Amino acid sequence: MWMMLLVPGDVVRPRRPDEHFADEVAAARESGIEVAVIDHDALSRGGPGDEAVSRVPPGADAVYRGWMLQADRYTALADALSRRDVTLRTNADQYRQAHELPGWYRAAEAHTPESVWTTGDTRADFTTACATLGRGPAVLRDYSKSMKHHWHEAAYIPDVADPDAAWRVASRFRELRDDEFTGGFVLRRFEHFTGPEVRTWWTHGTCRLITAHPDTPDDLPPPDLDLTPLEPLMRTLALPFTTADLI
Repeated sequence: MWMMLLVPGDVVRPRRPDEHFADEVAAARESGIEVAVIDHDALSRGGPGDEAVSRVPPGADAVYRGWMLQADRYTALADALSRRDVTLRTNADQYRQAHELPGWYRAAEAHTPESVWTTGDTRADFTTACATLGRGPAVLRDYSKSMKHHWHEAAYIPDVADPDAAWRVASRFRELRDDEFTGGFVLRRFEHFTGPEVRTWWTHGTCRLITAHPDTPDDLPPPDLDLTPLEPLMRTLALPFTTADLI
């Protein structure tokens, strides 16, 4: 089966790839890999996903390189592509495992801040999660995303032992996430980190690329970065594609 790269189409010129992914498109074409576009907006609106993949030719192995999708929308994408005899290298279960914190946390527990989470968004469950974490500051997110750009009002909880103040942050977070809220609340123990944040890119348990984090593009990765402790973790996850942000 031949190989294909899927990227979002340009909003104004939907038959053309989004310029944000121009480098990936050029690299794929130089390697002899066909590129097809999907309609990200159509996929995000809901429904079965067939409209979103109407420009994808049938009968290929495919890799999706595009904007972040909720796991249920990725499932809709995979299902719609399967009806065109197109198979995503990362299947829907693998995507959910990598995309949502409960899917990877247990494997990475020794390398990431202590975390607890709820199923759903009730105050009672949130208060129980706060009690489980105990006391001290925490960072709030849902299964897939934080609101770090709204740090003091919707991300940072000064003390999880203050349930009313913590719930005010959680309520604002829930309001801002709106329909994008995923799974439940996640509380992660706040820790002070030093040094540049870097992004690592893995395929089948092997690191293939190390870059600066997109939020701090001028902070280059240290030349002596040792990824050896992470290799067993990545092999345990057994995912075809993974990114991990490190400090």
